[in-house]
Amino acid sequence: MIGEPMPLYLEDLHAGQSFETPGRTITEADVMSFAAWTNDNNQVHTDVEFAKGTRYGQRVVHGMLGASLCLGLIARTGVFEGSAVALLGIDGWKFSAPVFIGDTVTCTVDILSARPTSKGGYGIVERMLTLRNQHGETVQSGRMDIMVLAGADSGSETG
Repeated sequence: MIGEPMPLYLEDLHAGQSFETPGRTITEADVMSFAAWTNDNNQVHTDVEFAKGTRYGQRVVHGMLGASLCLGLIARTGVFEGSAVALLGIDGWKFSAPVFIGDTVTCTVDILSARPTSKGGYGIVERMLTLRNQHGETVQSGRMDIMVLAGADSGSETG
């Protein structure tokens, strides 16, 4: 289809590149679904009345829901779809400000480095991710490095 984003491979990625994702508004259903499948039913996330008496006066979105949303938002760009092999780790993840139900978040991906692995056919991409709310305030950030395929002709990855 014309206009669909193409995945980027190791040789397409270099330090200094930056990608901005589309936005996503976090809903009540998102929070309750996340609570159900993680079994994290902490009242600060799930109980309106309890949350009224907390520091923020309202429910706070699960921190890991925000981190997970970064990956989903990045997928919407198409940059790593078809070239990503594995998430290698989450390092130095910071929760700078709360995320609330109704917030619209976007994620910026800054490429710190891209280098081939010793095996060949693959590379390591060091990435800094920054999740921001609708006011442009950084709410979460940290490293999420990935392994990617080298070259569009590298073939497909089989688990």
